[in-house]
Order: sequence, then C-alpha cells, then structure tokens
Amino acid sequence: MSTQSIISKIALPYAEALLEIARDANLIKHTNQDISVIATALSESTDLKQFLSNPLIDIEAKKNVLNKLLLNQVNDFVLKFLLVLVDRRRISLLSTIIEKYLELAYSLESTIVAQISTAVALTELQQDTLVDKIKQLTNSQHVKLVINIDSSLIGGFIIQIGSKVIDTSLSGKLKQIALYLKTN
Repeated sequence: MSTQSIISKIALPYAEALLEIARDANLIKHTNQDISVIATALSESTDLKQFLSNPLIDIEAKKNVLNKLLLNQVNDFVLKFLLVLVDRRRISLLSTIIEKYLELAYSLESTIVAQISTAVALTELQQDTLVDKIKQLTNSQHVKLVINIDSSLIGGFIIQIGSKVIDTSLSGKLKQIALYLKTN
C-alpha cells in the first residue's frame, strides 16, 4: 500500500467528522469558505506548513499560532477542529484532510471539481464559458474551478475532472505529434 493511500485513509475520518459537524450546524457553505481560507494560507506560506508539520515544535506553540492566525477569521468549531488535530498530532495531514473534506462537501452538494492548468490567466467570461461547457459534459448542476497557471503549457489549457483529462495545450499537441512521428 502506498504512503499516499495510507495518509488518505487516516485523513478521511477527520474530513468526515468535520463535514458532519458542519452539516449538524447547517454551516456547510460557510465551512467550505473557512476551509478554503486555510488551504490558501497553507499554499501561500511554506513556513506555516513546515511549522505545523514539524514534530519537534511544541503542541502549545502550534495552538497559539493557529489561534492568533484564525481566531476571528474562521468559525469556532473549525478552529477547535484544528486544535484537536494538533492534540492528536495529525495537523501535518491538514492539506490531505482539507482535500478530502472538500471532495465530500462537493459531492454532497453535487458539485464537480475541475482542475484547470492554463498558460495564462483566464478572464471572467472565459471561466463562465468553461463552467457552462463542463456542466454540459458532466450533467452536473454546480462546477468549481481550481485554476493553476503553468507557463510550460505554452498555450491552451488542460482540464482534469476526476480521472478524465482533456488536453488542449500547445505542449500537449506537440507531444502528440512527436509520439506520432516516433511510431511512424
């Protein structure tokens, strides 16, 4: 069994517990926003991620940092949830727990998550058009775009919805041509 699948199995019950708390409080949408704020903070600050993941740092120090950072930023039960993760020494799994939580929350709301890698930032109109096309492709009511800028794509974009990948990037087309030329 791979390390990633073990981490996912450990993270899933925590994500399920957070979703259950949010559902009982009727605050799923607000919790999704709080979790997104935390995910953004983790992705933007490698120092914070390393600090929380470091097993040598005292539990109380981690709790103090989380309290100072998030006290009036997120719901109380979300902050308490993070403090429980610190107590149980699972805070290093926070990124995976967030990922699992969002998957569960979006499936509960029938929301499809589409990861878009593009060479340049998309305009609002392009994003809306893409959302409409994805809704048609997947027959879903809601679509959440996760956009990553990747200049190595040269032009175009790559869409990943679950295990399905649609590659319209220029670098993808060049790779297809190179593969075709090698086989012929």
